[in-house]
Amino acid sequence: MFTSFDQMNPMHPSTLALIRAAITEDIGSGDVTSEYFIPSASTSKANLVAREAGVLSGSEVALAVFAEIDPSLDVRCLKRDGDLLTLGDTVMEISGSTRSLLSAERTALNFLQRLCGVATLARRYVEAVKPHAVKVLDTRKTTPGWRLLEKNAVRDGGGTNHRIGLYDQVMVKDNHLVASGSTKALQAAIDRVNQERPAVKVQLEADSLAQVKTFLDLRGVDMILLDNMSPALLREAVRLNAGRLFLEASGGITLSTIQDVAATGVDAISVGAITHSARALDLALDFV
Repeated sequence: MFTSFDQMNPMHPSTLALIRAAITEDIGSGDVTSEYFIPSASTSKANLVAREAGVLSGSEVALAVFAEIDPSLDVRCLKRDGDLLTLGDTVMEISGSTRSLLSAERTALNFLQRLCGVATLARRYVEAVKPHAVKVLDTRKTTPGWRLLEKNAVRDGGGTNHRIGLYDQVMVKDNHLVASGSTKALQAAIDRVNQERPAVKVQLEADSLAQVKTFLDLRGVDMILLDNMSPALLREAVRLNAGRLFLEASGGITLSTIQDVAATGVDAISVGAITHSARALDLALDFV
């Protein structure tokens, strides 16, 4: 029996496929250790516990791993995704077939540790920008196949999702600008997007104040990404913008520098490190 806080929301097919691939990768033709060293009738109880403080994310994925391995396991969630964890907190209680518990242990922990790590790092960045009213955004720098999970973990940590992929928002970066060739061609392309896909937001990347000035004169632009600018340049860009467009700062921003960036008055700060450099949170499955 599985006790979940979010069972009404069906799991995305790509996530379920990822879980099944992970189980196949780990178990393959069978768990030979458990088969030979654990009696088939053996049952056990175990607690999934936090070995360090952090933020919980991925409990639904862990539940799905246990369910795929053995639907008869009794799994009870004691914490919700987004909850703060302290050292020694019990996240889940699991009981049932010992073989099933051992077979599911590593895959469930791999998902949970990674996602809790992302949520925990996101929370650190969100806390670091206070008291400024600025959003902390993630990026597309995610683990291939894990994007929905990692972006959900960012939300669990209090961060905000940027675009999910190439399909849900226009982001004209430096390579696009080089390839498009001219401001006239850029404006024509923006006009086409606004006409054919009016619900899609348009964002342009600027790496200089000259570009910011050019982009502010274009019609149909919603956001400007200020790439790798110093706090002084960011403040000037905010002044030039005068509240017209949504301004996002990005580029090598760390926990030690984000406060200075937040103080410039930008609307959002995107941090690729939240997903590409998060350290796994220390969790363990302890048999009772």
